[in-house]
Amino acid sequence: MRDSDATAPLWRAAQLFRLLSCLYSLGFQIAINDDLARPGVSWLLFAVLIAWSAACAIAYLRGFGRRPAWVIAELAVVVALMLSTEVVASRAWALDNQTWPTTLWASNAVISAALQFGPAGGMPAAIVITAASAFVKGYLSLNFGRNATVVIELALALAVGMAAQTARRAHDELQRAARLSAATEERERLSRHVHDGVMQVLALVARRGREIGGAAAELADLAGEQERALRRLVSSTEFAATEDTVAGEADLRALLSLREDDRVSLSLPATPVMLPRGTATELDAAIGNALDNVRRHAGPDARAFVLCEDLGDIVTVSVRDDGVGIAAGRLEEAARQGRVGVSKSIVGRLAALGGSAVLHTDVGEGTEWELSIRR
Repeated sequence: MRDSDATAPLWRAAQLFRLLSCLYSLGFQIAINDDLARPGVSWLLFAVLIAWSAACAIAYLRGFGRRPAWVIAELAVVVALMLSTEVVASRAWALDNQTWPTTLWASNAVISAALQFGPAGGMPAAIVITAASAFVKGYLSLNFGRNATVVIELALALAVGMAAQTARRAHDELQRAARLSAATEERERLSRHVHDGVMQVLALVARRGREIGGAAAELADLAGEQERALRRLVSSTEFAATEDTVAGEADLRALLSLREDDRVSLSLPATPVMLPRGTATELDAAIGNALDNVRRHAGPDARAFVLCEDLGDIVTVSVRDDGVGIAAGRLEEAARQGRVGVSKSIVGRLAALGGSAVLHTDVGEGTEWELSIRR
């Protein structure tokens, strides 16, 4: 069965360290056995050490030991064995040597605490191990040149704890990305199904109804309204999916797709056009104002065409219509009369974004807004 714990590789590496520390403790036990006050008791306690190490290795490798109670129990056993130095060795031996059964083996408890709780749990465990060593010796050595136990234990807790935190954070981000990817794929599948089925049927009904005329024209209008509503709904779900994926940014392409209807045709890039959320919203609002002007002033049969181009450093959106156009000087005259809708809603918005809005128009030639912003 696959281990879903993000820190599982770290737990496995920790058990390899545990094995090596047990081998080191065995060599230490053999080397100092004749110097101990109670060598028989020390071998009995060493058997407990090996049995507990095996139990911890199995528990952590299989996963059922990766919980606070087990880690705290390990810390308690390690401290108890360290304190047993006073039972198996003399005071003079304890002053001249590391605590039995070696500080290296005791570091396993620090590693387990750091993996389970992160640096916030690993560092207190390191302090407990250091305090137990100081208690056995009767003093705390601050001569790091001769005894670096404190520094090593704290550094070990910090490094392992941060590695565990990073692994969990990366695993969470990967899981979230996988869920969003699956949701996006499902939305796209449903969008294709709706587009290839329902919306095409509604568009056909609308077109044929207008051709037939009479009572069928009313059905054509209703079908057209439902097609536009359905298109907006599909586009809005795609935009919501994009918003979830990138914090603080929005896809201009998704925003513009909401503006398509029977009088507005869109030509958009195949990939998302990501901009800061505020910038994308303001640019979309300026485009909306340009389209509103087409509906109000370009003529009843005028159509609008929106072209979005992502050029890397610059994003350009062109809004063109085939309407009646604007006579020369008409906008200046409107501004003098206090009607500043165009200058504020379009030109002013782009200027506030550090971009530009250029109008090309002539009577009978339609109008074209070219809106550009720099990333």
